[in-house]
Amino acid sequence: MKKMEMMEDNELIPVAMQIILHAGNGRTKAQEAIKHAKVRNFAAAKDCLKEAKDNIVLAHKSQTSVIQNEAAGKSYQPCLLFTHAQDHLMTITSEVNMTRDLVDLFETITVAAV
Repeated sequence: MKKMEMMEDNELIPVAMQIILHAGNGRTKAQEAIKHAKVRNFAAAKDCLKEAKDNIVLAHKSQTSVIQNEAAGKSYQPCLLFTHAQDHLMTITSEVNMTRDLVDLFETITVAAV
């Protein structure tokens, strides 16, 4: 089987791309939240954080379906891109969580300084 045929046959590739897409959107929204917090626009920062979390949930749902299927006995071809997507999701999930904490901390400090 040719390399291209193997890639086309690997059903994890579209799932991996969905995970990377949604996680990446989550990262972008988290970065926007920090920008809003820096100018003390905490309402906009929190809106961005909600969008970031919503994107993380979408990415996680894509991953979860594969994990549940595999736990039920379905097997998949190994896929480095899927492994990368999972790593991408976990890293960005941590970034979003840390961003939420930073925005909350900055808001607390800003309010206390007034």
